[in-house]
Amino acid sequence: MVKSLNIFVLVKQVPDQGSKAGLNPDGTIDRAKAKRMLNPFDRYALQAALHTKKQYGGKVTAISMGPPLAIEVLLETIEHGADRGFLLSDRRLAASDTLATAYALYKTVLYAGQFDLIFCGLQTTDGDTAQVGPQLAERLQLPQVTYCEDFSLENDKILAKRIIEGGYQKVVSSLPSLITVANSYHPLEYKSFKGAWRVQQLQRNPENLQKIIQTIDLDIIGADPDRCGLKGSPTIVAATEKVGDLGGNCHMHEGKSPYDLVQDVLACTNLQELV
Repeated sequence: MVKSLNIFVLVKQVPDQGSKAGLNPDGTIDRAKAKRMLNPFDRYALQAALHTKKQYGGKVTAISMGPPLAIEVLLETIEHGADRGFLLSDRRLAASDTLATAYALYKTVLYAGQFDLIFCGLQTTDGDTAQVGPQLAERLQLPQVTYCEDFSLENDKILAKRIIEGGYQKVVSSLPSLITVANSYHPLEYKSFKGAWRVQQLQRNPENLQKIIQTIDLDIIGADPDRCGLKGSPTIVAATEKVGDLGGNCHMHEGKSPYDLVQDVLACTNLQELV
């Protein structure tokens, strides 16, 4: 039997992919002008957390880092069935790269309390690095299962199926662990009526809202400001440029063997002299 679990799930508010956000002078996304949405990859992590709660019992805590408006995605997790949330919001976090982000989230997780499982999305649509989850696991000294497509719990062990090149890998991990959930996992289910009603009541009472979704900053979690934001980020956006219409046409090549296909492509691109 698996004990009742403390389940954490990391979620992020990202610019809506259908909106035109634009860029700031420093090359970062102008998030103030963009429509906002829950990171699509995090929807699978949230579903995994809620599925675990439903099947094995426990509570789900959603954690996010972002500006004050990022509370919207935490409210969305409550509508789906999460129990509480933490929003790490501090101007000193601006322009954090993955190293600084993982450090800030590490301190947030420690502040949020004991946990058995942490679920993360594979990556975010605004960064596409897939680095924060694994970096967080390293800071917490946790075993991690990345690209996890399915899993079950048995005797405080995780039996997981993860995607690898050319197939699947079955792994066993102990609790606590961190799992990054593949987007081939079950889609996020519809919001519940109970969750939607709960959010409505919370929005009408700011004091109760703060009890369920706690907004915290670097001072509260005891994080070093020099390891966050631009100061704590060894990688920066050196330059950005707008890509115009690339044009061109798509040509399909068919052949009886890989060698024939390569020769055909080389002939069309005038690269034979390089072979």
